[in-house]
Amino acid sequence: MPGNKYNSNSAHIPNRVERLLRERELRKNNRASSQLNEANDNNSEKEEESSRNSYFEKYLDGAAAVRALNEGPENQEARPLRQRLLVVANRLPVSAVRRGEDSWSLEISAGGLVSALLGVKEFEARWIGWAGVNVPDDIGQQALTKALAEKRCIPVFLDEEIVHQYYNGYCNNILWPLFHYLGLPQEDRLATTRSFQSQFSAYKKANQMFADVVNAHYEEGDVVWCHDYHLMFLPKCLKEYNSKMKVGWFLHTPFPSSEIHRTLPSRSELLRSVLAADLVGFHTYDYARHFVSACTRILGLEGTPEGVEDQGRLTRVAAFPIGIDSDRFIRALEVPQVQEHIRELKERFAGRKVMLGVDRLDMIKGIPQKILAFEKFLEENPIWRDKVVLLQIAVPTRTDVPEYQKLTSQVHEIVGRINGRFGSLTAVPIHHLDRSLDFHALCALYAVTDVVLVTSLRDGMNLVSYEYVACQDAKRGVLILSEFAGAAQSLGAGAILVNPWNITEVANSIAQALNMSSEEREKRHRHNFLHVTTHTAQEWAETFVSELNDTVVEAQLRTRQVPPPLPNREAIQRYLRANNRLLILGFNATLTEPVDTPERRGDQIKEMELKLHPDLIEPLTALCNDPNTTIVVLSGSDRNVLDDNFGELDMWLAAENGMFLRATKGQWMTTMPEHLNMEWVESVKHVFEYFTERTPRSHFELRETSLVWNYKYADVDFGRLQARDMLQHLWTGPISNASVDVVQGSRSVEVRAVGVTKGAAIDRILGEIVHSKSMTSPIDYVLCMGHFLGKDEDVYTFFEPDLSTDNNGLPRSKITDGLRSSGERRSSPKLLANKSGSKSSQNKTQRPLPNPEKKAAVNHKSGNVRWPSPDKISWNVLDLKKENYYSCSVGRTRTNARYLLQSSDDVVSFLKELDDASSDFE
Repeated sequence: MPGNKYNSNSAHIPNRVERLLRERELRKNNRASSQLNEANDNNSEKEEESSRNSYFEKYLDGAAAVRALNEGPENQEARPLRQRLLVVANRLPVSAVRRGEDSWSLEISAGGLVSALLGVKEFEARWIGWAGVNVPDDIGQQALTKALAEKRCIPVFLDEEIVHQYYNGYCNNILWPLFHYLGLPQEDRLATTRSFQSQFSAYKKANQMFADVVNAHYEEGDVVWCHDYHLMFLPKCLKEYNSKMKVGWFLHTPFPSSEIHRTLPSRSELLRSVLAADLVGFHTYDYARHFVSACTRILGLEGTPEGVEDQGRLTRVAAFPIGIDSDRFIRALEVPQVQEHIRELKERFAGRKVMLGVDRLDMIKGIPQKILAFEKFLEENPIWRDKVVLLQIAVPTRTDVPEYQKLTSQVHEIVGRINGRFGSLTAVPIHHLDRSLDFHALCALYAVTDVVLVTSLRDGMNLVSYEYVACQDAKRGVLILSEFAGAAQSLGAGAILVNPWNITEVANSIAQALNMSSEEREKRHRHNFLHVTTHTAQEWAETFVSELNDTVVEAQLRTRQVPPPLPNREAIQRYLRANNRLLILGFNATLTEPVDTPERRGDQIKEMELKLHPDLIEPLTALCNDPNTTIVVLSGSDRNVLDDNFGELDMWLAAENGMFLRATKGQWMTTMPEHLNMEWVESVKHVFEYFTERTPRSHFELRETSLVWNYKYADVDFGRLQARDMLQHLWTGPISNASVDVVQGSRSVEVRAVGVTKGAAIDRILGEIVHSKSMTSPIDYVLCMGHFLGKDEDVYTFFEPDLSTDNNGLPRSKITDGLRSSGERRSSPKLLANKSGSKSSQNKTQRPLPNPEKKAAVNHKSGNVRWPSPDKISWNVLDLKKENYYSCSVGRTRTNARYLLQSSDDVVSFLKELDDASSDFE
């Protein structure tokens, strides 16, 4: 891709992988040092850490945090202050209970996110979220805020209506089912449609309320880490407040395929809001790939191996599999209370193999499928009926929702039927508990279990499998894991992977696990145990924040290579002071109506019909009427398109990359080289027709100097494959020996004759304009602005004063080589040599004026007037100082242009300003 010589940096800068490797080594060294310092901790501290509440209290307690930060006065000066991390999640890691008008009691709510940040010393976390209670009065809010501050938590106060519409409505009723492939609600569709907009509005409002709290506590240099589907609008809200804020977003659920996500009415808004983040993280590569695909197919953006690119801005998308704090589970097994539980369970189930399932009672967990598979196993293996027991822990959730009530009844019915069928007076095959277990009891249960069954129908990660492996270093049990759980990507090698919908397969896997040899169990367990103990929650959090920091650095380095915005005020002031101005404007995506609007988005017919932006008619008309200003619309479009849009304006039109030229009050003439070989057109046309037939929603344009195949509206991946096949066929067949250039756009392939570029045509265009207008003074101001392909950006460099030129006065290898290749033998205008080296000649571009007495000749074959070759030199066309030349790319950040405008809307604003300033100046 072309670079920008005005924004280059020659100093060596470590690449992203080098920086991340260095950061990883630093983290490892810091962790080893920290472990060495803590090696002498006594057993009483271990006892305290194994207690659930004490464990999280230690992390969240403000005083303990201060002590951990200081780590003694002798170390305070030796190490830098830690980076602040603002963790923003829907719920705080504490639950609040009101005890009085201004008093609250706080209960710690252990969770994976808390575990992930526990013990991470590279940064200092602050939690922002909803406390789970409605606090309408100011006194209560102030008291709760003060109480939570001691736990390093900051509350977001949501009223009951917002919670109902935002949390129960949009989050749990719309997004959660969709992200788990359950689809949008099917029952009572009319009511759902009526309430959807109000729920979505509440969702956006709640996200803005979270953003307001973050903004109030944000300090420069902080990292803001947003979590989960509840806060998909938050990155956009934060970036609108402060574009330099470091923002990451992580999804703890699956992200569905683009075909599922596109059913969501607010699909585009959510995707664009998430893309405002610097780094977007998922548990697995599959989820990340689905997200990038959704952005590509729904938003039409460019997917790259690094993430999603939108007008030069890259949002990095990557997989960060979460882990657990494995040391906590391993240490817990040594606690006397847990050892006592283990003894009790071994006595209780002596002589029987123990199988375990630990799940929320939820549709996605596959509990009915698990129990039915166990039933089939008992049917086919009667020898095991008295030798195995399944313990199913089903933690109740959303008990007020009818679907969940129905699921509970279904599970109870299946369990009762199986126990009645295979049980006895003294034993039953299934023990089902509709409640959660405390941490010690759960660790003990993991330790005595022979086989764990995870049969999730769709799960973001499922950390039960990790917890089981961490507690199994003595027993070496077997893990049966659904291939639809995110953990299958990490633990698949050591687990038995199953499709939970295939009851027979799961039943056979149970038999395989129960009959597995100790050697095979050892191998499988060792593999998984190594992964669980090295890919911990702390490592996950450190890696994400480290990559977020580096992503911001990478973006800053990339920004240095992006041209600065067009300095409107300066460009206008110099325009007003100039005597003879030339404005060269592109058409498509520069002067056209924007297509990315709700009423036009995805409408192929309307988008293919190029229309001048309606707001440009008035300013263009006024600028064209200025006798000291010449406007040229230089486009790749054919003549009819330019005639339809600009026929009423007094300007010059250059169609097909400048190969055809006319003043709007004159007739078309050609600027093509005389001996241009176009014999290849027919064979290329057949190829383009063939691929257009094979690629739905693609189309091709047959022009007089080129052919363009466009697959912008086709399926992105299929279009790229077809373009690749097309290019391979073209290079080995129709154009293998032809003098043509193949120009690849983002979603187009163009074949044109060699030398057909905007830069190659501009010299001939200038000559005709000067001759036609009978100019007597040189052009001393040039504005060249467009959304040009890389091949056509030679028009920018054509006017650059400080580029080396050959003896024809043209940028070397840009124009003259191309004309020579195409068989052009006419003489080119020559630059008057200035050998004095005076200051006045420095930083200027000078071009010769052709002999105005030379008459135009008619090319009878094409019916077009052909511009004549100049024979004599009279004076210089251009007398252009460097500061009076403005090249500006529209919407393309990788460009040779000096400046950048983001869209055609910015072009409209600039030209309006230019028109207003010209009117005032007069």
